[in-house]
Amino acid sequence: MTPHGDLPAPENGLLLTHFLTVRDVTVSRRFYADVFSGEVVMEENPAIVKVANSWIIMNPGGGPTPDKPGVTLEAPRSSERVSSFLNVRVADMAAFYEHAVARGAHFLTEPVDRTSELRCYLRDPDGYLIEVGQSTGLIRGIQAGPPTGQG
Repeated sequence: MTPHGDLPAPENGLLLTHFLTVRDVTVSRRFYADVFSGEVVMEENPAIVKVANSWIIMNPGGGPTPDKPGVTLEAPRSSERVSSFLNVRVADMAAFYEHAVARGAHFLTEPVDRTSELRCYLRDPDGYLIEVGQSTGLIRGIQAGPPTGQG
C-alpha cells in the first residue's frame, strides 16, 4: 500500500507503473477496470486504474513538453508491429479467460499450451498488445521450445 491511498506514490524506494497513450480515456479506463478487475483510482488527467499490485496510467497523446522535448505521444498506428507489450501473469488461465471474454475482451487465440506456460494475447481498445500467461511447466524448470517453424 502506498501512503497516499491507492495512488502510485511510494513512501520510499520505487514502484513501477505502465503509461498508455489512449484515444478515449473513458473507454480505456473501463476496459482495464472491467477485464482486469481493476480499481479506478482517478477518472482522468490522468486516468489511473490499479490492477492487482500495479497501476495503468492513461492519458491522450500530445506534443512535446519542456520535460520531453522532441517527443510526441500517440496511440499505436498499426496493430501489426509492436515493440513492447503488457505482460500479465495469472494463477488460473481458464478462469481469467472466461472472465475477460464475458466482459468483452477479444483474444487473438484461445490459450495455447507452450509446455512452460499457458499463454494467449488480446488487444485493448487502442490496439495495445497484452500477453496473459499462467506458468505451468516453468515452475518445474521446463522451458518452452522454439515457436513452431523456427529451429
